[in-house]
Amino acid sequence: MKRFLPLLALVALAACAPKTVQLIPASAFETQIDGKPVSLYTISGGCLTAQITNYGARVVSLWAPDRNGDMADVVIGYGDIDSYVHNPGERFLGSSPGPVANRIGGASFELDGETYTLDKNDGENTLHGGFKGIDHLVWDVVESSDSSILLRVVHPDALGGFPGNKTIDVCYTLTADSALKVEFRATADAPTLMNLAHHPFFNLKGSGNGNILEHVLTINASCTTPVDSVLIPTGEIVSLDGSPLDFRQPHAIGERIDADDEQLHFGHGYDHNWVLDFEPGDGIVLDATVYEPHSGRFLEVLSDQPGLQFYSGNFFGDGKTIDKYGNAIEYRGALALETQKFPDSIHHPGFTDIVLRPGELYSHTALYRFSTR
Repeated sequence: MKRFLPLLALVALAACAPKTVQLIPASAFETQIDGKPVSLYTISGGCLTAQITNYGARVVSLWAPDRNGDMADVVIGYGDIDSYVHNPGERFLGSSPGPVANRIGGASFELDGETYTLDKNDGENTLHGGFKGIDHLVWDVVESSDSSILLRVVHPDALGGFPGNKTIDVCYTLTADSALKVEFRATADAPTLMNLAHHPFFNLKGSGNGNILEHVLTINASCTTPVDSVLIPTGEIVSLDGSPLDFRQPHAIGERIDADDEQLHFGHGYDHNWVLDFEPGDGIVLDATVYEPHSGRFLEVLSDQPGLQFYSGNFFGDGKTIDKYGNAIEYRGALALETQKFPDSIHHPGFTDIVLRPGELYSHTALYRFSTR
């Protein structure tokens, strides 16, 4: 069934307030890593301002207005390059991990009759590309403008155990209608796996301003891919009817997060893949919305992907993740919404195809569009 964008009574952001933002100095990121220069780049578009580093192609900050026009940084990130390289807390803040985002069970897979052994960086499993995925590589700045930046990296053969030299592009654009547009493209010189995802951590009240339990979430999905106790999919696709994971109608995130439900116990809250009501050929459609009632900020997540990982920040709160403003991110102090193909797809024939072969082009477009209401 096709999904159509609803008509929402939103407050237009066309008349933006002056952009009073607290930019991080580029000097806090200027260094060399693996012999390549690293810096911090600022782009603006619509009512948004973002800062992006080419270390891991990360969105470090993203400023958006509330219903009164007051600006806040709505993503969690660190304030200097050393904190990303030697991260004391959450590693994947604002990154685009890969070459395979999410988990691969057993840290191995078979392709064309050959078995490949991967990094075990998540217990006995592989998470987000292993110990040194593309989030820990320095990307080349191919081109940039006031509103966009195009980055490129080569993930070399055998890094993390993944075969093939993989050339990956990501273009970040801040659009005139106040969206962060993320466009991935990738090719490979040998059969390999590819499943990229942007991994922003949002708090629509502003970085460090409490938890996200009052954020109101909708997800346009009728099914999910349930997981086992170590968050590896079982291979099933099950209906969400009657489940606390059903967000087809708006619910505050904290409303059912502590329900007596096996999937919530396994995830310590929400950390699951939703099977979007998506048909190939639908194009870019609405996956989810988030509304923060105090600020009035409203976020729409759109993509051309079949899955959406929603993570409710269940492992923050240990005092290790200190944001760029000196705030300790509290338990469930941010949420992630990652458009993607299904996790561990290589082990489940009924899931999505994540094999990339020479001569093929991997592509993936996602938008995070802001308004107020």
